[in-house]
Amino acid sequence: MKNKIKNISVYLSCLILLVFISTRLNAQDPAELSTESTETKIKPVKNTFESAVLLDNQTVIVPIKGTFEMDIQHRFGTINNGAKDLFGLFAPSNIRIALSYVPIKNLLVGAGITKDRMQTDIHLKYALIKQTPTKFPVSISYFGNMVIDGRDGSYFRYNVHRFSYFNQLIIARKITEKLSIQVAPSLSWFNNIEGYVNSNGDIKNKMKNEHIAISTMIRYKLSESTALNFGYDQALTAHPTNNPHPNLCFGFEKTTSAHNFQIFAGNYYGIVPQSNNLFNQNDYMKSQYVLGFNISRLWNY
Repeated sequence: MKNKIKNISVYLSCLILLVFISTRLNAQDPAELSTESTETKIKPVKNTFESAVLLDNQTVIVPIKGTFEMDIQHRFGTINNGAKDLFGLFAPSNIRIALSYVPIKNLLVGAGITKDRMQTDIHLKYALIKQTPTKFPVSISYFGNMVIDGRDGSYFRYNVHRFSYFNQLIIARKITEKLSIQVAPSLSWFNNIEGYVNSNGDIKNKMKNEHIAISTMIRYKLSESTALNFGYDQALTAHPTNNPHPNLCFGFEKTTSAHNFQIFAGNYYGIVPQSNNLFNQNDYMKSQYVLGFNISRLWNY
């Protein structure tokens, strides 16, 4: 059953990607456009998404130059214990606080700290292509980070084992004024993966150091300031043991001129993308959802 779900999700992501490439936002004939004044500049599509972070993933969006951003991301425990821990609200929680800045056009740089594994991350995002009528059918951004695991040294043989890395190509399209879709393949790398000793005395890794995954996100606007969001993350790499479960998330978003607030449910608890993609063991087939929220605050200078 899980293999069927995995195959369907991969096919769906590929289909959406093909739709991105093969369709155009503006159906106007190029011959008609050529008759228009050359002084009219065709501008990129705006507000494909309202925030740089949505649910458990980054979006294609890079704020305008001079924007300072603060993100607070919070995840409660799983809800499957019911009233025992008030559906995860009294369970151990995870939180990340991050600061980002856009020093030049199309480039965001920042850093964050996460409670789980005492992680510190340095990240960047660069807008490679912006969806533009008659020119580019999609927007494409690159996101990458480097994360340091800050736990006690007993967890690591060498300090270099603390490091992990994440690389993602984000491809998005604003289909209509209300509907936006995004597909994002990613590669995670951990310098150190937990191992074990087999019957022959050989040290074996429980998982591979590298991990390939793909995410899909859909946003539908209910009004100028509210939207419904849906996301799905699927692992593509098969590991010897401890294969991660996919993430199914959905929620509600409220936006103001300087704030973005999201409340949602999903399977991911780790917040840091490579930790989520490689280590997630929450199974939505067993109702192992966590409640979460994201808050973003923007300042422009």
